[in-house]
Amino acid sequence: MRVLKFGGSSLASVQRFAEVAQIVRQLTSIDRICLVLSAPQGVTNTLVELTDIAYLGSDFSPLLQQLHQRYQQLTEDAAQCFPAAQLDQARLVIAHQLTQLQAQLTGVQLLRHCPDHIKAQILGLGEQFSVALMTALLNANQVQTVALDAVTLVKSSGDYLNATADVAASEQTLSQAITGQSAQVYVIAGFVSSNAQGETCLLGRNGSDYSGAIVAASIRASACEIWTDVDGVYSADPRQVKNAKLIDKLSYDEAMELSYFGAKVLHPKTIGPLARYNIPCFIKNTLNPAAPGTCIDNNGEGDALVKGISSLEHLSLITVSGPGLKGVVGMASRVFASMARSQISVSLITQSSSEFSISFCVPQLHLTAAKKALQQEFELELQTGLLRPFSILSDMAIVSLVGDGMRQHRGVAAKFFASLAQARVNVVAIAQDSSERSISAVIEQTACKNAVKVCHENFFSHIPSIDVFLVGCGVVGSELLAQIQRQQAFLHSRQVKVTVYGIANSKVVLLNNDGIDLQHWQQQLSSSSQAFSLATLNQFAQQQHLTNPVLVDCTSSEQVASQYADFLAAGFHVVTPNKKANTASFAYYQKLRLLAQQHRRRFLYETTVGAGLPVIDTLQGLLNAGDELLAFEGILSGSLSYIFGELEAGVSLSDVTQKAKALGFTEPDPRDDLSGMDVARKLLILAREAGMTLELSDVEVESVLPAGFAADVSISDFMAKLPQLDAAFSQRISATKAEGKVLRYIGEIVDGKCKVAIKALAADHPLAKVKDGENALAIHTRYYQPIPFVLRGYGAGAAVTSAGVFSDIMRTLSWQQQVE
Repeated sequence: MRVLKFGGSSLASVQRFAEVAQIVRQLTSIDRICLVLSAPQGVTNTLVELTDIAYLGSDFSPLLQQLHQRYQQLTEDAAQCFPAAQLDQARLVIAHQLTQLQAQLTGVQLLRHCPDHIKAQILGLGEQFSVALMTALLNANQVQTVALDAVTLVKSSGDYLNATADVAASEQTLSQAITGQSAQVYVIAGFVSSNAQGETCLLGRNGSDYSGAIVAASIRASACEIWTDVDGVYSADPRQVKNAKLIDKLSYDEAMELSYFGAKVLHPKTIGPLARYNIPCFIKNTLNPAAPGTCIDNNGEGDALVKGISSLEHLSLITVSGPGLKGVVGMASRVFASMARSQISVSLITQSSSEFSISFCVPQLHLTAAKKALQQEFELELQTGLLRPFSILSDMAIVSLVGDGMRQHRGVAAKFFASLAQARVNVVAIAQDSSERSISAVIEQTACKNAVKVCHENFFSHIPSIDVFLVGCGVVGSELLAQIQRQQAFLHSRQVKVTVYGIANSKVVLLNNDGIDLQHWQQQLSSSSQAFSLATLNQFAQQQHLTNPVLVDCTSSEQVASQYADFLAAGFHVVTPNKKANTASFAYYQKLRLLAQQHRRRFLYETTVGAGLPVIDTLQGLLNAGDELLAFEGILSGSLSYIFGELEAGVSLSDVTQKAKALGFTEPDPRDDLSGMDVARKLLILAREAGMTLELSDVEVESVLPAGFAADVSISDFMAKLPQLDAAFSQRISATKAEGKVLRYIGEIVDGKCKVAIKALAADHPLAKVKDGENALAIHTRYYQPIPFVLRGYGAGAAVTSAGVFSDIMRTLSWQQQVE
């Protein structure tokens, strides 16, 4: 015989009842069926609410009438869909329940008290209706069906509301009932049972799974199928982790661990009775009956290192500590005996190796009772100082890795805790069983979803994510978005996921929970009215549980740069071609690096000096290898490289500046380039990277522009006045040519001093041939003498700069790759 259990979501309507009946009918061709049913979806919750209302002395009549109407509607719908169905028994059940409920709830209302045995009778009524309705539907479908009384046949002991099944006693009663009545299908209520005195007892909320396991064990079923609204057991809660994977096979031990630590598909007590008699269990989907589901048996085949990641929330961690624990026999026994007497479940236990403390987790709801029990048990020890006051951490959660395969592999724990560190989670306590089947960490509940998401990503999907928030969607920013869009397929093939969640301009920010459509972002941004701020982005990242958020600043804004410290502290990586932060005060320069290290974030700014050229990375590599910068010279501005090359060719200063601006070679305001301050900032960044404690004011700067020229006008007015300088520059170019030389804008570091200036170079000078937007840098170090280390390539243009920014964005993966 095969046991099938269907939950409330599978019985939400007559249509769902009919689907269940069809599944059962098909399976009767294979085997006889024992059908275990929950109450229709929502009915038990209504019964709980009715009891609570009556307990408070309030009027429960309107809600009772709603329940009556729900039952009547189900019955009427069944009569229409199945005209041949004999629904008299279902109507009798409804009438009996309403009479019983009215009387019991009135008594509770008058007494303002509801004994547990009465509450058990009330809460167990919904399943009886399901049994009566399903029996009628199956018989109407020509399936020989008999209803069994679970209260009489399923035996249990213990608490009225959370009883423990007595399989031995149930075996005798169920076997006799089934043997005495010949049928294809036997229908029985889940959730309810009776104790030795014949009183109704419940098997715990959502305990119909447990009922199915008890029935299967009692009749030695060939299989137990748990039918629900998902395809099976997943590697993580699919409501929290979008790419959670269906698990084909689990061992009994793995299933027990997952259910105990919060997996919602299985009731924690379900597996025990099945494992005892080696009865395979299948988790199936009523809405997708053809799906294979998850098989739970004694083998649990599969090569997966970790089968699943589960979490248990709303816990408190209690620590009992003090000299009275060390070496004293029976102290741990007393701690947990006090919990047992108060009927408080302990989720996790860990003890220090010095025996100085014992820590354990209890449900948050039971914290007050737990504290009271401990204080009563250890009153004398607390008074004499043998025990310290109990340490309590509330709002905690347990995240657990589960898998039999962990026993044969090294490094699982290391990868687990590296993943938690990557999610920026503080581990409060750790526990691992001796079977090495599970590893658990106690963390703050607010970090639980992030922890599960990152652990799942590292153990299952192996697709690290980069969550981009772009500020500044001008020439470079727009090109960056286009590059990200073009590279999606390539990145996917490399197992990397880059999602742009936010785009901001100087006025508003566009945010999208699923990532922004990069084909139509301009239209979407133009219709946004949400202001850009750190608080807005941080709240969004937390709500979406983003673990690798990256702020990409493609502006030249000093205001945005001044917020980098706040973004790093909030958990964002910062990637930018904006030079303002690294050339602010030296104290701020140091602060950014300290915050990045403290918060395990990356601050990346390769494009601030050489655009797409790896200038900073090269210099850092040399210094990390023990080299020392002796001197530097180079053309650091792609825009000025282009401008001076065109000046040499006879183009006027105003025309070439306009052309360079249109090509995206210059900053949004060309004065930042022509003033020499852009090169000065680049030179200062290089000097600081080399360990020099300089300020921007220490850099000697010769501007391309005369002092004060059009300094206080708009960009458009400046461009209109620029032709005033054409004649003077033309004369200077001609005079230089007459000497056989060329003009170039050069940055130098010599003897610890920085200088940028227009220099006349001989035709055979290496930098004389650098133009057309190229950069060229000569790095003189102790290792590279007398010939310097030279870098040369394009240092301007939206495509090159965006590619450099994109490369830095990809480097934020380094924190995640540490756990691979």
